[in-house]
Amino acid sequence: MKRILMMALAFTMLLAGCSTEVAEYRQQQPRLDIFHYFQGKTEAWGMVQDRSGKQIRRFHVEIAGDVIGDTLTLNEHFVYDDGEKQQRVWHIRRVGNDRYEGTAGDIEGVATGQAAGNAFNWHYSMNVKANGSTWLLKFDDWMYLQDETHLFNKTEMKKFGVTVATVTLFFTRKT
Repeated sequence: MKRILMMALAFTMLLAGCSTEVAEYRQQQPRLDIFHYFQGKTEAWGMVQDRSGKQIRRFHVEIAGDVIGDTLTLNEHFVYDDGEKQQRVWHIRRVGNDRYEGTAGDIEGVATGQAAGNAFNWHYSMNVKANGSTWLLKFDDWMYLQDETHLFNKTEMKKFGVTVATVTLFFTRKT
């Protein structure tokens, strides 16, 4: 039993040592300001892959963003390849230099994020419905600004520290 615990600890330390910090992108250009990028209309296309990499869902999302003071409100409308529709409304506050907090109806607690250079890293827990059950999953969400119009997004969804699915999105800024 002691050997198993030591191996688990070593594996956890290895994973922690491999994590990327948003500050590593500080020098990357163009600089991502999520309030500026998401102000107005944005459109995105994405997919969900299971832990083996198999694509299990595709979707399209239209986003209307509105900035008032230190708050960005994102009204997101999703349409999945099976016809399912979802809506999520984010309220994101700028709480410091390149630091953000956000809430939405299906988010547990408060999401926290940080920007540096062309990158934005967002952490939150969301209730996700799958196979007739609801699972509370932790999201490690990374956005990378390619140019003034295009943004890439990759998200790992985790349960008990293990990645159970990945979401990839490609955004186009309309206005």
